[in-house]
Amino acid sequence: MTHLTRRSLLKLTAGTCAAALIAGAPALAATPPDTLVAAFAIDDIISLDPGEAFELTTAEITSNTYSLLVRLDLADTSKVSPDLAESWTVSEDGKTFTFKLKPDVVFASGNPLTASDVAWSFERAVKLDKSPAFLLTQLGLSGDNVTETAKAADALTFVLTVDQPYAPSFVLNVLSSTVGSVVDSVLVKEKAKAVTPSADYKYDTDFGNGFLKTACAGSGAFIAKVWKANEAVVLERNDKYFGEKAKLARVIYRHLKESAGQRLALEAGDIDVARNLDPGDLEAVAKNPALKTDSAGKGTVYYISLNQKNPNLAKPEVREALKYLVDYDAIGKTLIKGIGEIHQTFLPKGQLGALDEKPYTLDVAKAKELLAKAGLPDGFTVTMDVRNNQPVTGIAESFQQTAGQAGIKVEIIPGDGKQTLTKYRARNHDIYIGQWGSDYWDPNSNAQTFASNPDNADDAASKTLAWRNAWEVPELNAQTAAALLEKDPAKRAAIYAGLQKEVLENGPFIIVFQQVEVAGLSGKVEGFKLGPTFDTNFLAPVSKS
Repeated sequence: MTHLTRRSLLKLTAGTCAAALIAGAPALAATPPDTLVAAFAIDDIISLDPGEAFELTTAEITSNTYSLLVRLDLADTSKVSPDLAESWTVSEDGKTFTFKLKPDVVFASGNPLTASDVAWSFERAVKLDKSPAFLLTQLGLSGDNVTETAKAADALTFVLTVDQPYAPSFVLNVLSSTVGSVVDSVLVKEKAKAVTPSADYKYDTDFGNGFLKTACAGSGAFIAKVWKANEAVVLERNDKYFGEKAKLARVIYRHLKESAGQRLALEAGDIDVARNLDPGDLEAVAKNPALKTDSAGKGTVYYISLNQKNPNLAKPEVREALKYLVDYDAIGKTLIKGIGEIHQTFLPKGQLGALDEKPYTLDVAKAKELLAKAGLPDGFTVTMDVRNNQPVTGIAESFQQTAGQAGIKVEIIPGDGKQTLTKYRARNHDIYIGQWGSDYWDPNSNAQTFASNPDNADDAASKTLAWRNAWEVPELNAQTAAALLEKDPAKRAAIYAGLQKEVLENGPFIIVFQQVEVAGLSGKVEGFKLGPTFDTNFLAPVSKS
């Protein structure tokens, strides 16, 4: 394998994606003042296409390379703020949203951005029908009607018609998610390939998916120039950006998973930002006068999930027993100290209706009693798929040890982010430990995935986390749907409180903690601020002295 120096890396262009091999590059002199180098575990990236990307790391990349109609308002997360949209109105019946676009916006290519691009981006996401498509189809959009329900009235007016009078905040929050990214329709149509309709592409075109997996067709503050899986992502400033221009010429995400390696590289000046610090390394960085830290409570929860296709895990007593076999106290004091807080309900703190109930503690005797009641007094053997990074690996090993005390033998199957996610999405796991970040800052984002599974068939269109774990919950489906139509915030919050309690007590999910994202920073870095979601980690304000 060839490794490039940082100097040669900075000369890369979009056409040299295959050569961008920097993982393991030797330590070099301090990074240039116009370039930010961030060490980050980026092995969860599967695609850079905003119509396909559904991973936390990719959410950050797309939020800095694509524009949306609206974004989460960081000053008040109960609202959204304008991005491409200058203003918007909602019809009296609550079903039609009309957006007036800012004039004179262009894509990075130089092509003008119009309402036709917005409409085609919605059509593309729905018809491409990749994982994020459900965020739009839940509004009533489909391949058959999307050209009428999401259309351009004129060059600067986009009209979206939804199928029910949802709470307006819900619709606007959905549009602030990655799938709402507006792509350069002229460029992407040129790159689209004809295909034979199949399970991957239901229409006779790939809608430019093959191109956008590794390329960029946005109008954001940066342009994604290079992605090499498990190696690096390189972003360069978009000088045609309609907003405040980025202060940095480029940002390099360098794949470096180990916390200790990130800390050492930060101390040596080989990187500017360390994004995956363990508690011990975070503490060391905080004590170093030449460095600094930033943190933000995240709308991301870490959980252990139990596939209901496994007959042992499908037993209610077993699900409850496993919730008593997590050493929450020890995990909170060691593995997630400073980077998370114990949290056992599926809504993260800060969202409407979130509960802070923590009824479970490590209780091996209680777990054994429940296992005996389930007809498994001697326990059983089960596998657990684990992404091989921290704190996930540490939590898995802790769970393996405490479960063993009750006779449950947990075989850990390690893998990178792509491997474990692919297996999980195919429902081929027994136990999976992962993280879920809200797709948009509305309680429906988590309620829909943890508490709704409208079709449990293997080929279902809606593949929520409940679906991934084969948990059929028709009564919760109805409650989740009802919450979307409730416009009274207090009543809506009450519905979500009930859903959380039901999942907490009976669901196949063991919610362990809510993430506090942290970053170690060089003292030369200014303006770096983590947001409440990964797609609100904005790079344009960042500079270096």
